[in-house]
Amino acid sequence: MPIHRHFHLHFTFLLVLVTVLIIIAIIIKLRSKKAPKELSLEKFDSTRSAKMIEVADSDKNMFNIWPFVNELKGFKIVSKKINENELIYKVYRNTTETFEHILLATEKENEFIVIIINLTTKKVKGYFPLDLNKKNLSYIS
Repeated sequence: MPIHRHFHLHFTFLLVLVTVLIIIAIIIKLRSKKAPKELSLEKFDSTRSAKMIEVADSDKNMFNIWPFVNELKGFKIVSKKINENELIYKVYRNTTETFEHILLATEKENEFIVIIINLTTKKVKGYFPLDLNKKNLSYIS
């Protein structure tokens, strides 16, 4: 076997090996994608005050929640069927004005996904699935 054929076989083998390794790395990266943070009931309650104040349209903070909403849709926490114009149901703020709760509509009545925004850091703290049909949970005290 001539020497150039020998080099050609080694080069082809290395090319295939590197391609397989890159594909494996991409698959591992996609699988390790972290889901949005779901808050426990205790952490959710710590962001609330005794009375939550509904935020009027003119007072709404201009925080961009849509990248987080897209993550929620990607992990099938929020339905893709709901029109974005009808997605935000209501916005509430605690009395100390440190947290804002954005209620997203779901396909079930009286069930919402609440996005909790930390207003001091201007970051999303996480989300909480809120079921107002349960007797032990009420949103507004």
